[in-house]
Amino acid sequence: MPRVHIAIGSNIEPQARVLHAAQLLRARFPGIRFSSCYRNAAFGFAGEDFVNAVAGFDTDLNVVALIDALHAIEELCGRQRDDPKWAPRAMDLDLLLYGDAVGEQAGTRLPRADLLRRSYMLGPMAELAPALRHPVAGRTMAELWQPLAPGSPLLRLDIDLNRD
Repeated sequence: MPRVHIAIGSNIEPQARVLHAAQLLRARFPGIRFSSCYRNAAFGFAGEDFVNAVAGFDTDLNVVALIDALHAIEELCGRQRDDPKWAPRAMDLDLLLYGDAVGEQAGTRLPRADLLRRSYMLGPMAELAPALRHPVAGRTMAELWQPLAPGSPLLRLDIDLNRD
């Protein structure tokens, strides 16, 4: 059973929606663990700040079924599938890693390239799984995060997604 890591983000009523997403994810994926939540500026467009986190869990779902499950949770959190890409977002659940899979599966590139470029993904990922090796870069998440951490715009929030 692969260990999966996903990014969670919202900038529309973000605290309430991220808490709701965590509740739905806990119900669907027992044993899920969450990083801290972080506030950061919108990326790619002008908008309200985002609240972001990363979650890790084991699943027997294949990539297609997992993405379908994540899309269903996004929709329960107010996401519309036809929302513009670079615009405010009620909920984003992005597949970052599916075990150590590399390549394209069901139209999804694994691992997600943004993981190495976006502090709002890599910072929480390094917190949640610091010793995990990136399947392409070959370095741990902590090693990958270290050069970005000093100038990071992330602000840790007092939101615990691991509690019911």
